[in-house]
Amino acid sequence: EDEQEEDGEEEEESERSEGRLEGLLDEVTAAEGLHTLGYSAPGTEYVYLHLTLPGRELRDINILSGYIHLQKMEISSNKINDLSCVSHMPYLIELNASKNELTTYFNFKAPKNLREVDFSHNRIPKMQDLSAYHSLSKLLLDYNEIEEIQGLEMCHSLTQLGLSHNRLTAVRGLENLPIRILNLSFNQIEKVTGLKSLKTLQQVDLSCNKINSLQGLEEHELLEVINLEDNQVAELSELKWIEDLPLLRVLNLLKNPLQEQGGYWLSAIFTLLQITELDLKKVSVEEKVDAVNRWDPPPEVVAAEDHRINILSNILQPQRVLDSTLPDAEDPYPMLVLLGPLVCGKRELSLKICRQFKTFFRFGPCHTTRTAYFGEENRLDYYFISQEEFDQMVKAGKFLATYKYGGHCYGLARDTVESIAREGLATCVHLEIEGVRSLKKTYFKPKYILVVPKDKEKYEQHLRRTGLFTRPEIEEAVSRVDMYLQINQDFPGYFDAIINTDELDEAFTELSLFVKVNLGL
Repeated sequence: EDEQEEDGEEEEESERSEGRLEGLLDEVTAAEGLHTLGYSAPGTEYVYLHLTLPGRELRDINILSGYIHLQKMEISSNKINDLSCVSHMPYLIELNASKNELTTYFNFKAPKNLREVDFSHNRIPKMQDLSAYHSLSKLLLDYNEIEEIQGLEMCHSLTQLGLSHNRLTAVRGLENLPIRILNLSFNQIEKVTGLKSLKTLQQVDLSCNKINSLQGLEEHELLEVINLEDNQVAELSELKWIEDLPLLRVLNLLKNPLQEQGGYWLSAIFTLLQITELDLKKVSVEEKVDAVNRWDPPPEVVAAEDHRINILSNILQPQRVLDSTLPDAEDPYPMLVLLGPLVCGKRELSLKICRQFKTFFRFGPCHTTRTAYFGEENRLDYYFISQEEFDQMVKAGKFLATYKYGGHCYGLARDTVESIAREGLATCVHLEIEGVRSLKKTYFKPKYILVVPKDKEKYEQHLRRTGLFTRPEIEEAVSRVDMYLQINQDFPGYFDAIINTDELDEAFTELSLFVKVNLGL
């Protein structure tokens, strides 16, 4: 009897083995995959909630139709092509059927609480209508044969979608979905304008496509990570589409043509100062500072660079004792600098103060590349020269201070100051703030007088009456009034005095008094 019983068990085991070889799931094998005891969804029974049977060479799992209480099922790495048994699992929450032989998906009655589904690594050619899957939050369809995104219109809970390694040529069918994580890598996509309505997007992988423009990625205020490796983005100007993304931290543009452009690294960092990682490399604070200093340097950096160039250029020239060098090092050569916005009266005040105190001051005209305004005279108001002449003077170390304003170059020449100092007189000049910053880098210690109109409306009308300036130039000049006043407020002592030029006669009286006090008259 014992021998017969043993023979029966062996025969039964043999049949089970044969069934498994044929890919037919039996109860014994199913039992091996059951785990996680817990209460059933109705709360009336104590049942197994999870089933895990990966890599079992399974083809037929219809026996699972009776496992109605399953909430999580993993059957990856098998040979399954039919999931109709899921129709009998009303409480299923997670389903992993990746790496099988599925040619269709969701061909079963929808479990109303199904949230996460993985159908990656199958043979699915077409997406189905998923209107019934209202709870679906995660859908992975990577490594399939899908050519078009469709059927997701009613998936209002979908936050993660994977469609990498498919045959997509366009981004469509995702309008207004709450997707936060999106993977569309390794497709044939050329444009990403279809992403524009995904306002909750946080991470997007678009690597290994044929994308040449970043249009469609703008206005995603929650977007943190963008992977565009191995695409066809060729112009640095494309970064403008994502420059205003406030939370963008990681960007990958490896293997794109724009990387071959000169200055790519710092230019990309400057455009996207908010990022912390670019092309799989951490972006340091020092690199961000370098980028800003190169592409939009702060005024003080511009002044320092201008001063560096002027000093280095002058060192290469023959040196001599300058007329502006006084015997007492503690008593620097006297200079008076009037500064303020465009046509605010600083020219008139400079010339008038030099006439009143002609035994003390002489006006020193700057060199400029701009053309003369009506009423201005060469060598009296400015030395009007060409850009080429200006550049030659810079190379020859002829300037004490240089600056740019309004698209033109200005410079205070050493010879201008030295010729006045040779006569035993002090130099009076008028500059914009950019020139003052440059002059403050030198060894001279002028008295800086800020002359600025307080009545901006009156100042604007004055600019219009001159007929010399365009509307944008007038608006810029008026805006600089506040800039000058802000500098005076932020940096106490930066100017030695401030004079209101709303009324030039009153301004001259005040300036004249300042000069008398400083001259001890």
